[in-house]
Amino acid sequence: MARVVVDVMPKPEILDPQGKAVLGALPRLGFSGVTDVRQGKRFELEIAGEITAEVLAEVEKMAETLLSNPVIENFAVHVEDDVTPGAPA
Repeated sequence: MARVVVDVMPKPEILDPQGKAVLGALPRLGFSGVTDVRQGKRFELEIAGEITAEVLAEVEKMAETLLSNPVIENFAVHVEDDVTPGAPA
């Protein structure tokens, strides 16, 4: 079994109020040196069988139609190492 990860982030030109809230909270909590924060989403899809170009194309289609909003978000798809059910990733 393999895991395909879809990371979704707001496009750079889109305001990110959640990221700004985190950026404002970090210094109040004693953390310094962070100049910007963008908050996104991560989807982990466990896929049965071999990861082929066709499977990755299908995951990209999932990301375009359901997992992201292409008008305001970018996404990246990548494959993680083989996953054994119940084992830590």
